[in-house]
Amino acid sequence: MTHLNKKMLASLAAATFLGVSFGIAHADALENITSAGKIRISIDPAAPPYSIMDQDGKYAGSEVEVAEKLAKDLNLQLEVIPTSPANRIPYLLSGKTDLVISTLSITDERKKVIDFSKPYSAIQIVVGAPKSDSLSKLEDLVGKQVAVTRGSTNDTEITKAALPGTNIVRFEDDSTSITAILSGQASYYVTAPALLTTVNKKNPSAELEPKIVLKTNITGIGIKKGETALQEKLNAWIDASLKDGSLNSLYKKNFGIDLPKEVTDAK
Repeated sequence: MTHLNKKMLASLAAATFLGVSFGIAHADALENITSAGKIRISIDPAAPPYSIMDQDGKYAGSEVEVAEKLAKDLNLQLEVIPTSPANRIPYLLSGKTDLVISTLSITDERKKVIDFSKPYSAIQIVVGAPKSDSLSKLEDLVGKQVAVTRGSTNDTEITKAALPGTNIVRFEDDSTSITAILSGQASYYVTAPALLTTVNKKNPSAELEPKIVLKTNITGIGIKKGETALQEKLNAWIDASLKDGSLNSLYKKNFGIDLPKEVTDAK
């Protein structure tokens, strides 16, 4: 064997080794999930009524029901990975979880880091205040304490929209934000309308209602970038679940209204 042939064989061997190693390092997520028979889904357990851990230590809420339906329909065991708004994407990127179903709004900024499924739900961002409050415009927030959950799109929107002099008070999760409102640490709450209902259930005298609509966000299932097969599987599941009305039924059960057209008409 000539010196040239030896070099060629060595190069081919190295290329084969690298190719195999690369394949192992970048294994297909859908294949791994199917092989394991289990899907790990990140959910924030402190975001009622979307997701919460109940008195029996079980996860409950609309996002939990979506995750349970997905696992059941795909014939997989569900493992809930508890997270916080700030950790949803890091957990996905680090491989600690397979998917995020946790009020994760689809934004251009997030699309730079992760991929999304088609929209399966939607969340409005509002500024909530007591029914008797005359709040109607952003100028009315100047000099006031405004509660919001850190790292959420609610945080992003009020930070962007607030006028100078607005005192934005950030809390680590929705439960803490709700406690702050109930204890009088803040006058107003930037959140989704459903969480205003949660506050009112805890203290009917609060009588919070949406006063200013900042934005309507559509939410998707968060997926690690490059997992095309998994993304396509999720999109097919969402299409089927919208067509048979099951996702709308879950939404209506939890929020009393139908899914918005931004979800049902999404391409």
